Amino acid sequence: MKKSSLLVLLCLVFTTNFLNAQEEETKESKLEIFVHADIGNGIIENDLEPNYNVNAENGEILLNYKFWKTLGLATGIAYSEINGNGFSSRGDFYHKRAMLKIPLLLSFDTKLGEKFRMISTFGVYSQYVVKDEYSFLLRKIDNVYEGWNFGSRLGISLIYQVYDNLGIGVHFNYQSDFSELENNNQIVNDKQKINNLNTFGLIATFGL
Repeated sequence: MKKSSLLVLLCLVFTTNFLNAQEEETKESKLEIFVHADIGNGIIENDLEPNYNVNAENGEILLNYKFWKTLGLATGIAYSEINGNGFSSRGDFYHKRAMLKIPLLLSFDTKLGEKFRMISTFGVYSQYVVKDEYSFLLRKIDNVYEGWNFGSRLGISLIYQVYDNLGIGVHFNYQSDFSELENNNQIVNDKQKINNLNTFGLIATFGL
């Protein structure tokens, strides 16, 4: 009788541990990596000279920590390039700029079905001008704008979960600077910021 009771107890303990292990395996990871690349366009807004349109290419890696149910906090690093043609009181030009960006975002994870989810992000960013180049007809000017400025952004991603820890999908991002870049260049002497930058591309998510 004692041996039978002990055997039943051992079976219960084993079953409980097995079920707990299964729960831990299927438990959703709180840490996730978002990688996306997108293209789009925006507007360079100047204080004095005419505004002009630019094309944009972005690549970004974010680490997202889900701290409560569907809410998370994400940060990482992005590299962006813009380019476009414009004109000013100095003449026509071609403008090219490269920037590093550090976002701080609140994320919202919404399930749309067994395999589909929507990830929305909203927050702020700081960005640093790595390279800035204006090409006029007879001369080229490097590093016209330098330093940091800041802005806000909104992103929406539709994800298909290929596996529990891997998802792929499409990504849309909107951002606008709320502070201006300044310079002391005598050829291009103006304050400016990038507004209404809309980009669309692909995203991959990796659960850790």
